[in-house]
Amino acid sequence: MTEIQKRQDRSPVPSAFDYAPAPESREIVSLEERYGLFVGGEWVEPKSGESHPTISPATEEELAEVAYAGPEDVGLAVDAARDAFDNGWSDIAPSERAKYLFRIARLLQERSREFAVLESLDGGKPIRESRDVDLPLAAAHFFYYAGWADKLEYAFPNRRPKPVGVAGQIIPWNFPLLMLSWKIAPALAAGNTVVLKPAESTPLTALLFCDVVRQAELPPGVVNIVTGDGRAGAELVKHPGVDKVAFTGSTDVGKEIQRAVAGTGKKLTLELGGKAANIIFDDAPLDQAVEGIINGIYFNQGHVCCAGSRLLVQESIYEQVIAKLKRRMGTLRVGDPLDKNTDIGAINSKAQLERIQELVRSGEEEGADVFQPECRLPEKGWWFAPTVFTNVAQSYRIAQEEIFGPVLSVLTFRTPDEAVEKANNTPYGLAAGVWTEKGSRILSMAQRLRAGVVWANTYNRFDPTSPFGGYKESGFGREGGLHGLEAYVRFD
Repeated sequence: MTEIQKRQDRSPVPSAFDYAPAPESREIVSLEERYGLFVGGEWVEPKSGESHPTISPATEEELAEVAYAGPEDVGLAVDAARDAFDNGWSDIAPSERAKYLFRIARLLQERSREFAVLESLDGGKPIRESRDVDLPLAAAHFFYYAGWADKLEYAFPNRRPKPVGVAGQIIPWNFPLLMLSWKIAPALAAGNTVVLKPAESTPLTALLFCDVVRQAELPPGVVNIVTGDGRAGAELVKHPGVDKVAFTGSTDVGKEIQRAVAGTGKKLTLELGGKAANIIFDDAPLDQAVEGIINGIYFNQGHVCCAGSRLLVQESIYEQVIAKLKRRMGTLRVGDPLDKNTDIGAINSKAQLERIQELVRSGEEEGADVFQPECRLPEKGWWFAPTVFTNVAQSYRIAQEEIFGPVLSVLTFRTPDEAVEKANNTPYGLAAGVWTEKGSRILSMAQRLRAGVVWANTYNRFDPTSPFGGYKESGFGREGGLHGLEAYVRFD
């Protein structure tokens, strides 16, 4: 026996592989102690005199003090946007507007690590998702709409598109920078100016974006950022100087906005809640489908409006799918969002955690069977283990209401007709997924599912060229693609 073989014999064979922590450095992000409002290209103190801290959901530490805009602050921001629109931005050559958008896109790429760390720090999502999904997509939207800025006459032939004016935009806390990009990029490409209000719990990447605006040398007032809570959003919606309102958030708030805008002549797009069905047929590639299920509901802790929170499994493969799903859930790592090994980060806020806990309790009380893999949750911060409910009836709250957390409800079906009926049996209509090897079945299901986006043998895949939006209580209008551009133009 050789010496090498002897050394190999003495080495113990590991029974399991553990991940050592691989934290991303926080040092790349430099936070101010206090942030004001970004109005007319400058930082200004709020006339309201109000400010509140933004909290890291993973550690409950205060990251920074952030100004809360009042009615007068919102009015000044709208005035600054109007002045920028009337005095140059809407009239400059479209090719010049395109240059600004290209600059912003490149700056987001150059500063992507900084933005990714801040997004995970402020929002709680895993750094892998911020780094590999949010930032590349944010930059891609600016690149895409930069390409359209000087081609509007080709985008809308024979229709003479013109900018709408001042756009009031309100974004949610689940994808702060990406939602900012979805809204600002098409608005600027079409020649509009913007007043944007980020969510009160995740304002920091929007505030850092103000520095990108400065670096890109965007004319003052073209982009204005006013932070605050729902009161600031309501002031922005009802301000008479706003020509277009774009909102992403809850269905209840969306209904309030629609009532407020009715009769004013303002253009409106709403991207609201969802309760998407992820449908697994018996001929689906099961291992691939299980990965799609995981990505569909546990991506970003389930804080996704189009999350595949209802799993519809054909009866003949039900037990096999559930066994594979539970085994895969056991490998998910819950913990520090800045650890590159983390799969599921922190719940965005204490209020959202309580909402998830309340709905999970209702599922148990109504008779569903709950499963959670063994995992140790950190003592500080707001956390919830990945959860799956089986033995779920259509009438249960967990099958009807949007939970917006890492909670999956499983139902079964026998035929494609039953799958369509169950999938459409919801007030929402934002997205759906279909898993099967038959192309004809995919096309048939996509035609019959009442959802704005239908993914086939994948889930939660986005592209700036493809429109996204919903039906019914999931809102109306589209973001992304030419459809997203049309919302920011008017025609003579």
